[in-house]
Amino acid sequence: MVERAWRALVLFVLWRLGGLRRQGSHASEDDDPTQRTTGAPVWAERLVLALLAATAAAALGFVSLFVLSPDTQLLGLALGATLALLAAALVVSSRWLVPQETKAERRPGLADAGAVKEVEHAAGDGLEGITRRRLLIGAAGAAGAGVAAAVAIPVVALGPGLEDQLRRTPWHAGRALVDDEGAPILAAAVNEGSFITAFPQHADKDDLGSPVVVVRVDRSTLRLPSQRAGWAPEGLLAYSKICTHAACAISLYRSPLSPSTQARGPALVCPCHYSTFDVLNGGGVEFGPAGRPLPQLPLSIDAAGVLRAAGPMSGPVGPSWWGDRS
Repeated sequence: MVERAWRALVLFVLWRLGGLRRQGSHASEDDDPTQRTTGAPVWAERLVLALLAATAAAALGFVSLFVLSPDTQLLGLALGATLALLAAALVVSSRWLVPQETKAERRPGLADAGAVKEVEHAAGDGLEGITRRRLLIGAAGAAGAGVAAAVAIPVVALGPGLEDQLRRTPWHAGRALVDDEGAPILAAAVNEGSFITAFPQHADKDDLGSPVVVVRVDRSTLRLPSQRAGWAPEGLLAYSKICTHAACAISLYRSPLSPSTQARGPALVCPCHYSTFDVLNGGGVEFGPAGRPLPQLPLSIDAAGVLRAAGPMSGPVGPSWWGDRS
């Protein structure tokens, strides 16, 4: 649809401003030697093609950066380059490819078959002077599609579809949990009453979705949702280390030992604003300002006793005000 719209726009502009062939037929002998008798310079066509191709490439770069690495400065540079290249292509094409001709158009009555043919002939004349018109129209369509995508992607990202992709984490089924030194974490190394911070093997530890907290509890006390029944082998659970209130790092673990406090159960606590998450009940908020549960990572244990992810996180990592709608 975008390509057809650009094709129609180019045809309309060329028709309105006149035929290049007629302009070329009246060109004087003093014209620039690079100018063909039809009126369209070879260098101008090539320059417009190059500018349109560069526009499409810059727009594609903007979309790629937005999805893969949304750095504000790089996004601004890519979008600015896209618009600047498109403007340059329009300037060159309007100056050198579109004939500069003013005519008084006669307007015959409607439904005049002869007038319709005359308009069709004039529109065809308007394209005669451009030898690469199909290539130019295709390049304009590609540039237009790229600019449209660069405008649409940030808007679409506000919705749940692309937002989920942009919030993906490095966790996937089969990825091993490792410690800060990169050594695989054995299930037997996790004891009740303490927690271990783990990272995905061969992934960036600084990624906000990387760190998780691993704890071990009595399996008989678990109150996980039915769809997460197999997520805690041997009573081992893993949750995102990033608090869902303000993206602070969770660094406290409540493990009651006294009979008078055991009824409250174990919980992960953020020391910044004291958001407290119930590890037995899928990371649900027990206390504090956090707006949603901690995302849980399903676990599995391989034949060597190494902890591995059994799938992706249960939800997007980070604070609720980042746009999570759950």
